[in-house]
Amino acid sequence: MNHPTASAHDASPKPQKKIDVHAHFIPSFYREALIRAGQQNPDGMPYLPEWTAEQHLETMDRLGVSTSILSASSPGVHFGNDEDARRLSRRINEEGRRLTQAHAGRFGFFASVPLPDTGSAVTEALYALDVLHADGIVVETNHHGMYLGDPRLERFYAGLNSRRAVVFVHPTSASCQCCARLDERYPRPMLEFMFETTRSITDLVLSGVPLRYPEIRFIVPHAGAALPALAERVEMFRPLLQKGDEEVPSMRDAMRKLHFDLAGAPVPTLLSALLQVADPARVHYGSDYPFTPAPVCEALLARIDGTDVLDAATRTSIFYDNSIRLFPQYA
Repeated sequence: MNHPTASAHDASPKPQKKIDVHAHFIPSFYREALIRAGQQNPDGMPYLPEWTAEQHLETMDRLGVSTSILSASSPGVHFGNDEDARRLSRRINEEGRRLTQAHAGRFGFFASVPLPDTGSAVTEALYALDVLHADGIVVETNHHGMYLGDPRLERFYAGLNSRRAVVFVHPTSASCQCCARLDERYPRPMLEFMFETTRSITDLVLSGVPLRYPEIRFIVPHAGAALPALAERVEMFRPLLQKGDEEVPSMRDAMRKLHFDLAGAPVPTLLSALLQVADPARVHYGSDYPFTPAPVCEALLARIDGTDVLDAATRTSIFYDNSIRLFPQYA
């Protein structure tokens, strides 16, 4: 979820085919579940955006998007009760499957899982991948304080590794409050989501998860958040983290193997930094619709489409070719 505050200007992106790996859906039953859980202002935002499949398809056409991979955004599905989270995950995933069948080729979906209930999360992930044919799994940067390098997730990752799953990471609010005044003043997507992504992906890498489970393809949102700027700083601290003979994984190496989306406002500064540390063949387009309104999506796309940071071949790869390698079924 990302919410640019700059006013959108008239934008006319080139009609180039695109795959959108960072797009959300809010079916009516999920909206009702969020409101019942007191999440009508998720992560300090003033409202939940309206969403329908028809509106989404219209926006895709305006952006030149051929396929959107839908996912539930923050705050996810677990609001304190394991059984409720299991039921909500299943219902969201079955709705994702229904949408992919009703709009063949236009929608895919990343399945939700009821973390931190790890046993049920494994069951739901494998059901979604094997039976519902989900395109991958969405996880949040933390699930009630369980960050992505947590040892309790080993069984979960083992199951995903056995399916060569794509795992889309989405930021959420931090598990503890830093400052009540700042939380009240600034919506968490503005700053805290970027720090949450940086914190959780660093934990994932330094805990060795990508090395132990090399078949999982992780997508990091928002052009890597602060990781492009901080990866070398993390690398510098590796000797201090050394315990025993086991080598601490390299953040520098991980940045070349992780996938990244360009949701948000990465042009030009963040995109330039990302391309210095990441593999351009693992960078993907993302709109963050509907949490980013359609006119703002158009304005942000125009910046990507017109930036001199990208040459024509790299732009085409980011918009389409890179994602087709992850999701060949949408070619």
